[in-house]
Amino acid sequence: MGRDESLRAGDRVLVGTTLLTVDAEFASSLLPGDRVLGVAAGSVLRRIPSGVSAMVDDAMSGAVEAFAGMSSVSHDSVTDFYRRAGDLLADPQVFAVVREANEADVDSARSRGRSTTRLRLSDSMRAGMIEALAMWRDIPDGSTAMSSVSHEGWSVTEHRAPLGVIGFVFEGRPNVFADATGVLRGGNTVVFRIGSDALGTARALMANVVEPALAAAGLPARSVRLLDSAEHAAGWALFADPRLALAVARGSGPAVTELGSIARQAGNPVSLHGTGGAWMVVGESADAARLSSVVEHSLDRKVCNTLNVVCLPVSRAAELVPLVERAADRAAATRGLRARIHASEAALPFFVLRDPVEVRRADGVVLEPRVTAADRSSLGHEFEWEENPEFRVELVRTVKEAVDLFNAHSPRFIVSCVSGDDADHQAVWSGCDAPFVGDGFTRWVDGQFALLRPELGLSNWQDGRLFARSAILSGDSGFSVRLRVHQDDPGVHR
Repeated sequence: MGRDESLRAGDRVLVGTTLLTVDAEFASSLLPGDRVLGVAAGSVLRRIPSGVSAMVDDAMSGAVEAFAGMSSVSHDSVTDFYRRAGDLLADPQVFAVVREANEADVDSARSRGRSTTRLRLSDSMRAGMIEALAMWRDIPDGSTAMSSVSHEGWSVTEHRAPLGVIGFVFEGRPNVFADATGVLRGGNTVVFRIGSDALGTARALMANVVEPALAAAGLPARSVRLLDSAEHAAGWALFADPRLALAVARGSGPAVTELGSIARQAGNPVSLHGTGGAWMVVGESADAARLSSVVEHSLDRKVCNTLNVVCLPVSRAAELVPLVERAADRAAATRGLRARIHASEAALPFFVLRDPVEVRRADGVVLEPRVTAADRSSLGHEFEWEENPEFRVELVRTVKEAVDLFNAHSPRFIVSCVSGDDADHQAVWSGCDAPFVGDGFTRWVDGQFALLRPELGLSNWQDGRLFARSAILSGDSGFSVRLRVHQDDPGVHR
């Protein structure tokens, strides 16, 4: 909805199917020129300041104009952009400026008790960004033709076509920059907002890497636009703009849900990448050494594909619970720490180490129990940890029981089956409602690692299966389809 000068405390506003009462605090926050959005998800009102609204409108207008210009840009020019961007990021002098901005972001976040594990632009993150740009650089120029149907005297060919302006809101992770520019390879343009913790890093990357590379390669200057605002309202305004071809959001579950609701209300298709956390289902015939290895390598760092719940057969609890405990501690030992574990009551007696552990949280180091009892009602909780691996151990009688628990409590995202019995693997593959299924470590679920395509995000099936595309959304995944007819016989008619 737009700005209503008569909106006052006590007014009733219909949002979705809910009638809301405007409270005094919200009404008093409104200034002339502000916009108000009613968000059906959560039934809330959101204020978009006039300055933010104008900034988003300008960015979108520029991106729409740039999209039109991309139609005349050659494959080689886009290749040149990725080459130049990669070279700039690899340049020590250029990166020194970016690193300085990132260090300031990290210091600021730490002083506010914010998580910094994904915010720090480490050498390995920088290398991954350069690798991602090289992947887009090296994609060969292929035909857009997808399929063809021949008739007597004429034929119809389907072609991939660019989608348009892609709106992208993501958490404060600097490496997603390289992923976002992947939309250029498909002829699209992008407007994005990064989490406020990483805004300084984003500005430095735009000014020193992205914008110079666009100019030198001859691409439209506004084909990649950063919304330079720390306000969440910038993301709301972006997703409410009906000129978007696709709205992509990744981050925390509630924030992503709200953004998706705003986009849908504006008639924009969405691709949401929020709640994660992987599950591991272990069969009675599981090889102990294999299980130990894959648990360790599923807990090396906290991202969406990190192991969150492991279901162990009760018949082997005395052997496998301590094994999983030791594997998690090996993952933690690389940082001089031990794992933090939650477990069903039945599993508690089988843990070897029960003394408290030091846990590094975003707001400091705290002493917490090594193992905490938890009932099945909390199986859906995703553990967000800084440096101590934190996960859940659940005992089950059968693989079928584990599959049922996965479908009932997980975000329907990633599941791995560790078993020596083919029937167990088939039960997990056919029974678990998830887009990503494996038989080893869970951290393989990544576009750049698995498919050699830097990802914009990973989708779960929490809100239903995806329509006509992979759960890994990559830069070249955003496309439409055009049909072209060639008529040999001028006499063809209906």
